[in-house]
Amino acid sequence: MRLIRLAIFLLAVLMASASGAHAARVNVDIDLSEQKMTVRLDNRVLYLWPVSTARPGYRTPVGTYRPYRLERMWYSTIYDYAPMPWSIFFRGGYAIHGTTEISRLGRPASHGCVRLHPDHARTLYYLIREAGMRETRIVVRP
Repeated sequence: MRLIRLAIFLLAVLMASASGAHAARVNVDIDLSEQKMTVRLDNRVLYLWPVSTARPGYRTPVGTYRPYRLERMWYSTIYDYAPMPWSIFFRGGYAIHGTTEISRLGRPASHGCVRLHPDHARTLYYLIREAGMRETRIVVRP
């Protein structure tokens, strides 16, 4: 019975992809007050990670965005060429990216970018690359 259900599921997936039905959708929800990121694929929670966003005197923009550029490694042209591995740019120079300051995750620490553990940033980078930037939505909430 289990094998039959699996076969039916796989057939439905194949038929949906052949008919051009909706592709996988990635939703990245960033909660500034909680300093947490929730990553969903087709409305199923995959990951819940601590982040660091803007410290006092700086801001992380609030709103709904689509990523517009992915960079395996980027260096900040504003902040002394600070490394920004696995960058996912979503508004101007603002990006989600890995950080070396892992101990600061879970509290505000950045100039406005959304910092993640490098392993998490890499996972998110490849998830978005696979699903496509047009199939990804980033929401930053106050």
